[in-house]
Amino acid sequence: MIVKTSFRNKKLYRAGFKSKLCASFFNLEDFHSNTPSSYMGEVQELQLQVMVEEDKEAKLPERSSVSDETVAQRSTNFRRWIRIAIYTFLVLSGQVAATLLGRQYYDKGGKSKWLATLVQLVGFPILLPFYCIQLSKSPKRETIIQRERPTFSVLASIYVSLGLLLAADCYLYSVGLLYLPVSTYSLICASQLAFNACFSFFLNSLKLTPFVLNSLFLLTISSTLLVFQNDDSTDTTDTSKGKYAIGFICTVAASAGYGLVLSLQQLTFKKVIKSKKFTALLDMIVYTNLVASCVIVVGLFASSEWKSLAREMEEYKLGKVSYVMNLVWTAITWQVFSIGSVGMIVEASSLFSNAIGVLGLPIVPVLAVVFFHDKMNGLKVIAMLLAIWGFLSFVFQHYLNDCYQGNTEEVSRASSTRNQ
Repeated sequence: MIVKTSFRNKKLYRAGFKSKLCASFFNLEDFHSNTPSSYMGEVQELQLQVMVEEDKEAKLPERSSVSDETVAQRSTNFRRWIRIAIYTFLVLSGQVAATLLGRQYYDKGGKSKWLATLVQLVGFPILLPFYCIQLSKSPKRETIIQRERPTFSVLASIYVSLGLLLAADCYLYSVGLLYLPVSTYSLICASQLAFNACFSFFLNSLKLTPFVLNSLFLLTISSTLLVFQNDDSTDTTDTSKGKYAIGFICTVAASAGYGLVLSLQQLTFKKVIKSKKFTALLDMIVYTNLVASCVIVVGLFASSEWKSLAREMEEYKLGKVSYVMNLVWTAITWQVFSIGSVGMIVEASSLFSNAIGVLGLPIVPVLAVVFFHDKMNGLKVIAMLLAIWGFLSFVFQHYLNDCYQGNTEEVSRASSTRNQ
């Protein structure tokens, strides 16, 4: 009420000014002949005040529009970070649970590397209901990303190639988890962020800032330190030095392969698919997992490991039901990880998704001490601290990028408003 009254008084005040000015100009000759020079100065002062008032009121809509856009942008960013927090929880919980269940499979009598690889991929049918979820996007962004769809042959070749690479990568992970303690395995997997950053530099034009370089160095050192641990650090006495070396090499190779897969997926979305729709991301996961599952099934039958699965289930230390439940929940938790990883790619980038995955790796050795009685010696503690330091360095660089992008958008909006 006070604002409206004040605004009405300003209008009346300006109307009085204008009426005086009009009266002055209509009687200009009488004004010059019968009015002192001080009145002429008063009229000029009134005219100047009217012009100032009009200029202020003209700028009010511009300021309000800029303020509204800023509030809307902050609200959008808040909702985006809420979704990122949810996806982060899915990535961390799925990865930690799947890794521990995979180690339990081996510790309690499981021996099939091909079956352990298959359960990482074969759970993709639980993602099919997510095709019904429509991801809301702004009209502006939707018009930008809509392009001509690639041909079926191009998409098929991409999905088959990535599926083959994913199958090899998952098999290497299974071999590494078989021959390494779960704590050592998890810390070596931290190097996947460094590999992802290196491939992104060549394939996705990633800028190697000092914080990114610091992250790469620390993560590489944290994985390299694990080579120098003694035999007592391994919690499986029947693991020889040769098998430990094989497990180490396979895990490092799998980390490099996983970084390459993420970089190739990002390159595919940018250069070929040219869409960030949720259904397109689901296509990438479902079709590549389908191809990889077929390859692993062929390997399972070709290696004749399928013949020993019945005896393996009979000799499983926790019983048949626990054997089946272990495989089922391992498949489900890996798909939970996939959902979170896909969501992170939608909201941020593949590199950020990988960074969140690396964040969960130090959690696994802590839980492995509780559930599998792994030995947490000083060398592993140092490696874990270096891995956390490297991760935080990368996240801080991502935070700086977001701040710079937000400030740039605000400056561009303000300048465009002033030009209008």
